[in-house]
Amino acid sequence: MEYVLSVALFAISSSVTPGPNNIMVMTSGLNFGVRKSLPLLIGISLGFTIMLLLVGLGFSQLFDLFPHLTLTIKIAGTAYLLYLAGLIARSSRIEVVNKQTKQFGFMKGMLFQWVNAKAWVVAIGAISAFTTVGGHYISQNLIIAATFFLYCFLALVFGYCLVHFFAVISKNLLIYVGLTYRCHYY
Repeated sequence: MEYVLSVALFAISSSVTPGPNNIMVMTSGLNFGVRKSLPLLIGISLGFTIMLLLVGLGFSQLFDLFPHLTLTIKIAGTAYLLYLAGLIARSSRIEVVNKQTKQFGFMKGMLFQWVNAKAWVVAIGAISAFTTVGGHYISQNLIIAATFFLYCFLALVFGYCLVHFFAVISKNLLIYVGLTYRCHYY
């Protein structure tokens, strides 16, 4: 149970940090709405899960040949994430010039993972941190992938419900404010 909780906390912390996936989904949501952005989000979730499984299976061979490689990958991944954090901390305000005109869909979200540097760092970091050489590597890999997918699914459902909740609240608030305004000034 502690193992799954550790993987879940890693999934949460790596998913909420800024990265290309979050920026794509946010931009799509702003330009096209939440409902039309769901295929992109589902594609990203499924694409990353598949990437995690394939990276895990591929790295199992490398870790068997070179057991010290896990420490090297952990250090390199940590250094890269710290470098990205430094870039974000020192970045200046960006002016938005053009709106996104064409919506990204399921396949683009799914395939984008293979060129997403953060996805690679997170996948390699998760596999190297939460698997043991010579242990139950395939079952550990499946647990990691299932945990990430479950988190993505729950975040998707929760986020969608939250958007609808705030939409209803804001609509009711606008109606209340409008009625109050009419009662006091008419």
